[in-house]
Amino acid sequence: MFVRKKRNRSGTTSIVVAVKIQGKFKEVKTIGVSRDEAEIERFYKEGKIWADNQVKGEDLFEQHTQQTDEVYVTNLLLSNIENILHNGTQLILNRVYDSIGYDAIDDYILRQLVISRLDQPMSKSATIEYLKAHFNEDLHLGKIYRYMDKLYNTQQESIQKISVEHTRKILGGKIGLMFYDVTTLYFESDYGDGFREPGFSKDGKHSQPQIVLGLLVSEDGYPLSYSMFNGTQYEGHTMIPIVDDFVRRFKLDDFVLVADSGLINKKNIDFLKAQGYKYIIGARIKNANKIQRDWLQSLDKVEGHFNETTVAHGRLIVGYSEKRAKKDAHNRIKGINRLEKAFKAGTISKENINKRGYNKFLVISKDVQVTIDKSNVEEDAKWDGLKGYITNTDLPAAEVYDQYSSLWQVERAFRITKGTIEMRPMFHFTPKRIEAHVCICFVAYKVYKELERILKENRYKISVDKVLEVAKTVTTLKIKLPNSGKTMSKTMIITERQKAIEPLFSDDFWKFQFG
Repeated sequence: MFVRKKRNRSGTTSIVVAVKIQGKFKEVKTIGVSRDEAEIERFYKEGKIWADNQVKGEDLFEQHTQQTDEVYVTNLLLSNIENILHNGTQLILNRVYDSIGYDAIDDYILRQLVISRLDQPMSKSATIEYLKAHFNEDLHLGKIYRYMDKLYNTQQESIQKISVEHTRKILGGKIGLMFYDVTTLYFESDYGDGFREPGFSKDGKHSQPQIVLGLLVSEDGYPLSYSMFNGTQYEGHTMIPIVDDFVRRFKLDDFVLVADSGLINKKNIDFLKAQGYKYIIGARIKNANKIQRDWLQSLDKVEGHFNETTVAHGRLIVGYSEKRAKKDAHNRIKGINRLEKAFKAGTISKENINKRGYNKFLVISKDVQVTIDKSNVEEDAKWDGLKGYITNTDLPAAEVYDQYSSLWQVERAFRITKGTIEMRPMFHFTPKRIEAHVCICFVAYKVYKELERILKENRYKISVDKVLEVAKTVTTLKIKLPNSGKTMSKTMIITERQKAIEPLFSDDFWKFQFG
């Protein structure tokens, strides 16, 4: 039994104990591996001690060599790590993206931009650096911009078709309810260009150019279609083009359109009736004629009770809610207090006053002399808690109310796309890139909603935002095997928070979901 120094192809030296049996050398123990001459000599001496003890029939060195082996293997592992990827969100979102059917679109850049939008929304320039640092994805900014210039008219149709087909599938084969609403998206710019123009901003950015975005979603808030309009566009004129186009493209014949009272006008209602479309639309009961107003004011305000009458556009259903009544009263008091503070400070004049909101309570006799009309306040209080709905369906009043109440799904879609996905403010300035940006956010929201559905179906008591937050802490080690040259990958699930979502990284979990 003897100790030998063995040179490796990697440049390291192994210290091994060997024996000669029938003219052949056989290694019986590796003491250590190193590049450092001093450490090599130490390993050599330890090998001599171990070999001598073996000859004497003693194994006093066994415990030490086990520890040496552990250090050796660990050092070997660490020295061959090629990369550490912070790709936990990517691993989950790729699965969701594919489960919807977007993998049918052979578009690698779209996939990366969508996942980045959910994982770390930022400018396209910053996204490039993020993809490289976290996922080892190497894209170039110029390529991204060229891609966006063509995305607007190449993939939008396929994207919406996949979204609609997937939504039909998870809703049992039909769309059913469709909810429509609009929002505004502003730009970090001081100038308009004909498309991006200042208008009434739902974000309070009235001086900055904007566009109007119309969004159509299904029951439970799954996105179906969208369209963009000039920043000055009246929202009531946006509904018919997008709804009619969507219905014709996807051949819908059994649906109910639900929309807010801000979208109601004679032209819209006449069109919906002419096309035979079913609808539930919020009614502007305060603008009713005298006969209808008298009827409305005569109603008993009973929680959960509905009253109904026939009007020109269908059935007018009116309900009362104590919760709504308290909210109406609170908002009115808050608005009046704000007005009183403003005119006492001398900041109200005829030049800047309008009749929106609670300014309708003001009486202006001169530019700087304003008072609050108490009779208008008392008249407004009579409507507290009342809400009207116009429909041409034959649904029971309570069901009309329930379906209209789901309109919050569109509002939530806007909150998520503006907040989590950061659709706005926009930093693009050409119609093509604006369209592409909205398209990417549309797909990102669809992926968000599908992950939300999967979590709910599997009874995860954790939000999408929390899952993505935890997934950001999950890393994948890429280790190059020194002899074969092959690369192994290991996703590290270590902490208790990570273990709570561990199934989402498993092949078996996704096979069970979708077969």
